[in-house]
Amino acid sequence: MTPYVLVLYYSQYGTTKEMAYAIAQGIEDAGISARIRTVPKVAPETVTASPAIPDDGDLYCTMDDLKNCMGLALGSPTHFGNMASPMKYFWDSTVTLWLAGNLQNKPACVFTSTGTMHGGQETTLLSMMMPLLHHGMILLGVPYSEPELNRTTRGGTPYGATHVSGAKHDHPMTNDERVLAIAQGKRLGITAQALCTASW
Repeated sequence: MTPYVLVLYYSQYGTTKEMAYAIAQGIEDAGISARIRTVPKVAPETVTASPAIPDDGDLYCTMDDLKNCMGLALGSPTHFGNMASPMKYFWDSTVTLWLAGNLQNKPACVFTSTGTMHGGQETTLLSMMMPLLHHGMILLGVPYSEPELNRTTRGGTPYGATHVSGAKHDHPMTNDERVLAIAQGKRLGITAQALCTASW
């Protein structure tokens, strides 16, 4: 199997998906394959299960996709300062991987998008870090050696790449936001390759 870093996201309006592809670009710039996956929507009352393969867009993530990755970039839009429920639902189903320690010592990073400047970006990033820490993953942020982190006037945090999409989710990513997302992906890709030879 070709080694890969998993980019796992949920996106309601397409802005978090756009970030996922920028991060994937950075991973591949580091010389490693990026595998992009998403999670299905959840509903208060489930009448029928989502198909295993969506009608369009990216494939749904499987436990094998997660288990076999060299590293993980995890993204979700902000829902009241927290990760979206479809992503939380997915992580609540990963107990078997946790018991087996399948994600221990693998690098990970997080990213998010919000409709407003102070819409809970950092709390959402922190909420996504919690299950990764419980799985024993090694978390990476965005260092201030990236000049765009000091220059950005919209998204971008040391906790992870972010994007401010506007109240109608129609604001495109700024150049600074895109550069930071790519840089985060590249840092993840380089770290994943370095850690795969480590003796734990």
